[in-house]
Amino acid sequence: MIAPKSGTLAYMIAESDEVNGAVAKDSRLGSRAPAFVQRSRPLHAVWRAGIFLAGLAVIGGGVILLPLPGPGWLIIFGGMAIWGTEFVWAQKVLRWTRRKVTAAARAAADPRVRRRNLLIGTVAVALLAGLAIWYVLSYGFTLPWQLG
Repeated sequence: MIAPKSGTLAYMIAESDEVNGAVAKDSRLGSRAPAFVQRSRPLHAVWRAGIFLAGLAVIGGGVILLPLPGPGWLIIFGGMAIWGTEFVWAQKVLRWTRRKVTAAARAAADPRVRRRNLLIGTVAVALLAGLAIWYVLSYGFTLPWQLG
């Protein structure tokens, strides 16, 4: 908890860096375990271990999917969201990631950036098409490893 200058206690909102006195219970940093779990220290430790293992399993699955076709990064961030229900450090990582993704999306929507990316993409496609045409005209449809 963070104490603002007025002397009242408030929670830091997970979606931003602002401090408000009246916020929803689900938006504060910290454990979101049920109250009966938080009251018992051993039960809360088991709860946290279970959340950690569940998040670790999901993140492990996402890491396995990274080189394969599939939503590897999406699954990894899902595991981080599982950890974010219990661990403040994961909530802060997710908050930082959300800010960065929002800033990148805003920058990508800029018309100048879109025109630049379109120009770079067009030049790259034209260059690859030119190389493919040159190869076919020079060597025909013979594969590179069969040229010898």
